[in-house]
Amino acid sequence: MITAKGYQEGLAALRAVRDEIKPLERQLAKVQAELGKLHAARDQKVQELGQFGKAKADRLATSAGLSVIDVVALAPSLGPQEPTSAPAEPPVTDSATDDHSGPHEAAQGIKESAGAPASVPAPSQQPAPADEVTGPQEASATAEAPVPAARVPAQGGTQERDLPSIPAGEEGDRWFRAQPNPRKDSPRSRKDTARPRSPYLASTPPDFKQDVRKAVFLDTTTGVLVGQGGTATLDLGTASVAEILTAVYATVPDDVERIYITDGAPWHRHANRHTWLKDAVAEWLNSPLPEGWKVESSRGRDRMAGHFVHPRHPVGRWQRGSQHTEIRAVDEWFDPAGADPATVRTAFVLLWGALRQYWPDVVLMGSPSPTGRDLWSRTIPTKAGAKWADGYPVLSQEIRGLLHATAGQGRTELITPPRVPERVPGWYEMDRTFAYAKHTWMGAVGVPRRVTAGAFAALSQKEQTNLLYSPSHWQVRVTVPKDWAHVGLLPAPAPGERSWHYPHEGGRTFTTWAGGAEVSLALKNPVGAWRVEVLDGLVWEKGSPLKDWADNLKQAWRSLRAQAELQGDERERQAARLASRAVRSILLYGIGGFAQRPRITTGTIELGADGAAPEIPEGARLTGLTDTHVTWERNRGFADDPYAHPELAAGVWSAARAALLDGPTGTKDPATGKPVRAGALHLPAGSVLAFRTDAIYSSVRPDWPYGGEPGDYLLKGALPWEQMTPTSDAEFYDLQALGRQALEAGEQ
Repeated sequence: MITAKGYQEGLAALRAVRDEIKPLERQLAKVQAELGKLHAARDQKVQELGQFGKAKADRLATSAGLSVIDVVALAPSLGPQEPTSAPAEPPVTDSATDDHSGPHEAAQGIKESAGAPASVPAPSQQPAPADEVTGPQEASATAEAPVPAARVPAQGGTQERDLPSIPAGEEGDRWFRAQPNPRKDSPRSRKDTARPRSPYLASTPPDFKQDVRKAVFLDTTTGVLVGQGGTATLDLGTASVAEILTAVYATVPDDVERIYITDGAPWHRHANRHTWLKDAVAEWLNSPLPEGWKVESSRGRDRMAGHFVHPRHPVGRWQRGSQHTEIRAVDEWFDPAGADPATVRTAFVLLWGALRQYWPDVVLMGSPSPTGRDLWSRTIPTKAGAKWADGYPVLSQEIRGLLHATAGQGRTELITPPRVPERVPGWYEMDRTFAYAKHTWMGAVGVPRRVTAGAFAALSQKEQTNLLYSPSHWQVRVTVPKDWAHVGLLPAPAPGERSWHYPHEGGRTFTTWAGGAEVSLALKNPVGAWRVEVLDGLVWEKGSPLKDWADNLKQAWRSLRAQAELQGDERERQAARLASRAVRSILLYGIGGFAQRPRITTGTIELGADGAAPEIPEGARLTGLTDTHVTWERNRGFADDPYAHPELAAGVWSAARAALLDGPTGTKDPATGKPVRAGALHLPAGSVLAFRTDAIYSSVRPDWPYGGEPGDYLLKGALPWEQMTPTSDAEFYDLQALGRQALEAGEQ
C-alpha cells in the first residue's frame, strides 16, 4: 500500500527520470524533423513520377522503399483498375453519424466523412442530409461550390495560406441573399399540402416525431450485454462482426436496431497489421458475415445506410431481410470511464428523462450531433405572426463557404521556449465548465448586411462599437503593438488546411477574419489596445435562435449534476455524471453541426475473385487496400441543407475564444465591488503555456472564483513544483495527465 509520503517520493523519482529523458527526446526530435523533411521530399517525388503515363506502383514502391499501398495512396491514378467483368457495385449509401432521411441515390456504397455533424435526421419527407462534426465528430457541409473569392496576400513574409475575401461591387453584393429553395414547388409537408414552401431555404420545425430505435449495450471485452430485457454474458470469440451479430441476436429480439459498444473497440482488434487505424476499421467492418446478413443498402428512403469508416468512432450498418442494425461506439456521447454496460444504459435512461422535461417528444438518436440539431429544430418559432415564424433563412452558398474558410473553432496552441522559460515553477490547468453554453444568449438571424471599409470608417465611434458588439464577422488588418509581450489575440491563417495560429510579435501586421467579439477584445483589453483596420464585414440582426434550446439543455445538465451530487449509490451517481456529459456533447456537437463543412464520403468496394478491384469513383482517392476490399475517399462538396447555419457556430466559437482571454466571472471583488474578470490576459506575461479549446495551462495558479456555472474556470490539474516546459504535444499530454492525477490524489 503506497502512503502519501511514498507517493510524493515516487513523484520526485519520476521527475528525475523525466529530466534524464528530456535531452534524449530533444535529440530524437531533431532526427525526426530531418527524417520528416526527407519523407516529404520522397512523397513529393513519388507524386511527380506517378503522373508519368507508364508509371507502375510496384516499380515506384521498390525505388522509394514503400509498400504498394503507400504509393497508391500518394498517386491514386496508380491504383487498381476495373476489370472487364467487374463485379456489381453495391448501392449508394450516405453515412454520417445517424438517422437521416431523404431521396435515395444509386451508385457505389458510400459512407460519410469522419464524424462530421449530421443534419437533422427525419422520416421520408425530410430533405437530403448533411454530415456529422468535432469531438468525436469532425467535418460537416457548407456550400455547393468553392467560394470564388478574391485573395488577400499574407503579411510578414510567412507561408500562411490566403483567406478568401468578398468580391467588390455587384459581384460581392450578390452573395448577400438567402439560398434559393430547390424544393420550393413541392408541398411543405404531408400535413399541410396546401401551404407552399418558402422561395428560400429555411430551418423550420419538423411536423413529425423521430422513430425510436431500440438499443442494447455491449462490452466486447467481458461479453456482458445489457438491454431492456436484462443482462446476459455472451461468448463473442474474437469479437468479429459475424460473432457479435450471431451472439447478440441469439439473445435479444430482432427489433433491436442499435448495438452500442461500451468497451473493447473490436474494430481495432487487428490494428497491429495496419499502418493506419482506419484500415483496421475497414477490415473489421467488411469481414465475412453470418448467412442471411449483408451490408445495409437502404432503409426505405433513408440515405443513412452502409458503413461509416472512422478510425475511432465507426458505424457499421447491416441488414437481414427487413431487419436492420448498426454497431457504434458509445464514446461518441461520453467517455464511459470504465463504467459497465448497465451503468451506461442507466445514463441513457437518465439523459432521456432529463431532456423529456423540455421536449416531450425527445428521441435519442445515434450520436449527439443529430440529436442536438433535432432538438434545436423543435424550438424554432411557430406562432403565426411571430418573427421568423417562416423559419430561419439559410445563407447563400457563397457566404456559407466564406464562413467555412474563415471561421475557426476552439483555440489550440502550445507556447514553447523562448517565449516562455525552459523550466517553470508549476503547471496548472484551468478548464471552462460547459463553455459554449455561456455564449448562446444572442446569435445571428437573417441575411447579413455588408459593411465595407468605407462604410465602417464613415460611422461614429459609438456606431462602430455597436456593430462590433452585434453578431458579426470582420476582415481586418491588424498590427500588434511594438511593446506587446503577452499571448496573441486574433487568429491568423497558418500553413495547412484550416489551421490557425495567433501572432504575438510586437510590430507585426497581418490580415485575417475574426468575429466581432474578438475584434472588440483586440481594441479594448486589460493589457493594451491593438491597431485594427476594418477591410470588410458581415453584420447580422440580433436574435436569440439558440437561447431556448441552450437554456433547456443547461437546465437538464444542472439537474443531472445535482442528481449526481445527491445520489447515495455510486453506480447511480456515475450514471448521472455520464448523462450530464452527454448533455454537454449534445450542445457542443449540435453547435458544430451548424458549421456545415464540406462532406467527405468514404466508400468500400469488394475486390473481384482474381484480386482486381472495380474502378473507384471519379475524383476519389484510394485510402486503403486489404486482401478483400478497396477503401476510397472523396470530397463531395457542399449540400443545400435547411439546417446549415455556420453563422451560429462561428458566433459561439468567436465569443468562446475571446472569453478565454478576458471575460466576467459572475462574481464581484468584495474589496472594490467591481466584477471579477478572468482569462489568459489576467495572468502574468510569459506564464501561459498552452490553450486547448476551453482550457488555459499556466505556470502560476490563478485565483479565480468557481461556482459550477457554464463558463466558470475549474482547476482541473495541478503540479505545484518546478517543471520542464513541454515542447511537443506528447510532452503536453504527459503533463496534463500527471497534473490531473496529482490534483485528484491531493483532493483524496
